[in-house]
Amino acid sequence: MPTMNQAVSNPVIDPVIEVDRLQFSYPGTGSRILHGISFTIARGDIFGFLGPSGAGKSTTQKVLIGVLKGYDGRVKVLGEEIRDTRSGYYERIGVAFEFPNFYSKLSVLENLKLFRSLYTGETEEPIKLLEQVGLADAAHLKVSELSKGMKMRLNFCRALLHRPAVLFLDEPTSGLDPVNAKIMKDLILERKAAGTTIVITTHNMHAAEELCDRVAFIVDGQIKLIDSPRELKLRQGESKVRVEFMEGEIRKSEDFPIDDLAQNERFLQVIGRHKIETIHSLEASLEQIFIDVTGRTLT
Repeated sequence: MPTMNQAVSNPVIDPVIEVDRLQFSYPGTGSRILHGISFTIARGDIFGFLGPSGAGKSTTQKVLIGVLKGYDGRVKVLGEEIRDTRSGYYERIGVAFEFPNFYSKLSVLENLKLFRSLYTGETEEPIKLLEQVGLADAAHLKVSELSKGMKMRLNFCRALLHRPAVLFLDEPTSGLDPVNAKIMKDLILERKAAGTTIVITTHNMHAAEELCDRVAFIVDGQIKLIDSPRELKLRQGESKVRVEFMEGEIRKSEDFPIDDLAQNERFLQVIGRHKIETIHSLEASLEQIFIDVTGRTLT
């Protein structure tokens, strides 16, 4: 299995984020959190960091957004070395943490108008953003009255206010019911289609699989593997098709090699003579691949 700096599957064209041998230790701890990780992210890509709590995902994100600057190695975002960035950097990136902070005594709309006033460039209309995430009816509610899921959607609006070129999202579907999680995923994909580069940190393998062009498995401050979810599933899965069918009153299943499936007499017999319940390929799940590669679970 590839080691951490052999893990990139393809060279990245037009990189927006370039990280080379990033190391980081929190002051006073003497314990290194990141151990020389390297990766690049292309313009307009959605890149996911997947790993258990304490793996280094949040530390990596904090370095990328400029909160932590005492690192070793090279970290460039939008052509700027992060340790040299100034306040103008935050005009170009959007950040949505998992646990958002707002002014709880102000309304939803008042919060967005306040944050909007901090930017010097063009901004979105707050009410338009609220409509997109299904919060228009809550515009005049105090933030203290919102559920966690509503706050998460409001947090996403805040991150988009200034039309950032790079968007950093931490657990973007956390606390959302399936309907609103889908709305959030659709909006993230819309931003990608508009050319925004998006970095996601998450435990949610299903969301990562749906959204990400590439994912990085990170454990103990090291990247174990980087590739697209599709390539990982094809490489790690079985090249077979499983057919579930009814034989009389009995439900049965059989597996068939994908190669030369159209010439497989038994396969043709099954689908021709029996009622088919399900048929699907046996690619591995992203979570199982993570466990196989890292020897760890996401908890």
